Amino acid sequence: MTVDDTSPGAAHGRGSGSSGPSTPIGRDQHTPLHEVDHTAHPTADPLAIRLEQLILGAERRYTPFQAARSAGVSMELASRFWRAMGFADIGQARALTEADVLALRRLAGLVEAGLLSEPMAVQVARSTGQTTARLAEWQIDSFLEGLTEPPEPGMTRTEVTYPLVELLLPELEEFLVYVWRRQLAAATGRVVQAADDEEMVDRRLAVGFADLVGFTRLTRRLEEEELGELVEAFETTAADLVAAHGGRLIKTLGDEVLYAADDARTAAEIALRLIETMEADPTMPELRVGMAFGTVTTRMGDVFGTTVNLASRLTSIAPKDAVLVDGALAEELVRTGDAPRSEKQAEEEAAEEGVAPHRFALQPMWQRPVRGLGVVEPWLLTRREPKIPG
Repeated sequence: MTVDDTSPGAAHGRGSGSSGPSTPIGRDQHTPLHEVDHTAHPTADPLAIRLEQLILGAERRYTPFQAARSAGVSMELASRFWRAMGFADIGQARALTEADVLALRRLAGLVEAGLLSEPMAVQVARSTGQTTARLAEWQIDSFLEGLTEPPEPGMTRTEVTYPLVELLLPELEEFLVYVWRRQLAAATGRVVQAADDEEMVDRRLAVGFADLVGFTRLTRRLEEEELGELVEAFETTAADLVAAHGGRLIKTLGDEVLYAADDARTAAEIALRLIETMEADPTMPELRVGMAFGTVTTRMGDVFGTTVNLASRLTSIAPKDAVLVDGALAEELVRTGDAPRSEKQAEEEAAEEGVAPHRFALQPMWQRPVRGLGVVEPWLLTRREPKIPG
């Protein structure tokens, strides 16, 4: 998707809506007014305008004030929606299309019908804008950028870009809707299985951080391209493993990934698979993982709370190529029979059944103070190989 960064189609603007000289932008609690770029103006570049019209499917027709009035929405509310979606302030330039009017009308209609509160509608706009902004940036930086290299000497990028976008646009749009529906179905399924209404927001989850060891030193030693390839390989490997074993990748932070799972067994399996996979690749640095189990607040696809903070702290103190878990996750693995309470128990069960029935082993580590969380007792998680007693 190719748009200029000052049009309402550009999701990477600095988070503003639009207002005329006599209509102040309504300030909301999430985006201070001083962060708005009041100097932004739509581009006049002919190719950029042609691409924008191709992607949006309509010509520029409305100023922000006209669009808000046509949608039957106050300028203040329209500004809040546009700011939440990440669109830059364009003053009163004529840069909006019929699609912009329709989007405003739909959001406002959901509020008027009582299906969404106004703050929730703003959250919908914000979460959609943030997610699609990252997707659009990735498609330009990593996908279209390479494909639009002129295939023959003498051809300009301009001559290649338009027909390529024209061919790709409907396919990418269909694929985006397909993936969104799949993810929405999965998320809805998790919610309806919640035990009660409170669990729909505050849920008990296993949360894990996986962190590359010595990444700061690598940034000084590797060339930018090499560093980018390493991060991409790590993120791809982590995302594939998390998905394959039933977890959910919450976010990637370059040298670190955050994932969650509905149960301790799944989270533990993912953590050990990550360590084992990275150890088998000589081009990758060591990895350390920290996990915790408990109540987690979910918001806009992210997770928050003491459980998340504890997992992060455990990651920072974990040995290289090792997994540390908190007491709650260790207890959950014992409760479900995935780990023995002690080596003596494991030996007795192995003698009775002829094979060790447990997947994992847990070794208590020294108690230690963790900043902001008091004293914790980490447990070292390892894989327990089945053994037949001799």
